[in-house]
Amino acid sequence: MKYKLKKISGDASFREFYRLKKNKKTTIIVSAKKEKFKNLAVYSVINNILNNNKIDAPKLLSNHYKNGIIEISDLGEKSFYDHVILKKNKLNSYKSLIKLLIKLQKIKVKKLYKFGKLKIKISKYTLSNLHKESDLFFDWYLKYFLKNKKLNKIKKTLRSELNKVYKKLNYKNDTFVHRDFHISNVMVDKKKLGIIDSQDAIIGNPLYDVSSVIDDVRIKLPNKLQNKLLDFYHKNSKLKSDHIEKLKNDFDILSVQRNLKILGIFVRLYKRDNKDNYLKFLPYTWTLIEKRLQNPVLKNFKLLFYKHMSVKKLKKLNKI
Repeated sequence: MKYKLKKISGDASFREFYRLKKNKKTTIIVSAKKEKFKNLAVYSVINNILNNNKIDAPKLLSNHYKNGIIEISDLGEKSFYDHVILKKNKLNSYKSLIKLLIKLQKIKVKKLYKFGKLKIKISKYTLSNLHKESDLFFDWYLKYFLKNKKLNKIKKTLRSELNKVYKKLNYKNDTFVHRDFHISNVMVDKKKLGIIDSQDAIIGNPLYDVSSVIDDVRIKLPNKLQNKLLDFYHKNSKLKSDHIEKLKNDFDILSVQRNLKILGIFVRLYKRDNKDNYLKFLPYTWTLIEKRLQNPVLKNFKLLFYKHMSVKKLKKLNKI
């Protein structure tokens, strides 16, 4: 049997990926030198949960956890991004993505899972989690624009207002959330969709993944299409009996929260990990934040946001 190992592009984690070719068949080797528990053990368990719920995800083929390596099945090289980017009419393709998300949200998790001798519990989103994520904006993005004294004052003010905003979320944390559900983490094999990069899954608000896929920083969707997709989700999900404005409230809050986090993460990847390929997404991330800040539920936060910071300056990438 002939073997051929080729490194393939990775993601924002500490993992490295290799495609192993065995004659005509291929598998994926995942290596993690840091955060091994999350990137290998938890990842394998979440993938198993997805597969058990008839959602295509990488299957564990061989386990070398002690050496920081696992071998998983190969879902191919074509992502949903590759599939949809050149399509003029994206609505039907995105509907299939929303259907997959709705299927994902029907998953019921157990209290405890095992990976060998390791015990794994799927945690719940908390107010603290939401703050920890949006704090990345203050701790990484703002850090490179403001002096510490001013930064601490702004962080305290805006964090306090965000706390009030997060308490206005309508829906409970009772839904399986992938946490990074976007077009580059969904693979396409013929007409079959598969999910990757699921190690951060959590039990949270049903609108979290919805905002992640509709307000995806990787692709600029027209407002009309975004509205149609939220409407399609509303009519086909477990929330169909609720008024659309109830969903829109949580969608906008979580979109702002998530995209503040993204600004921080992408700058951290650049400054700490030498990965500059994510900086190209920053301008559109700002566009999405400013769009969702128009919701009245975010009125006070918006006022404070613009009062304490020059957003125009913050958006200049040459300052990073």
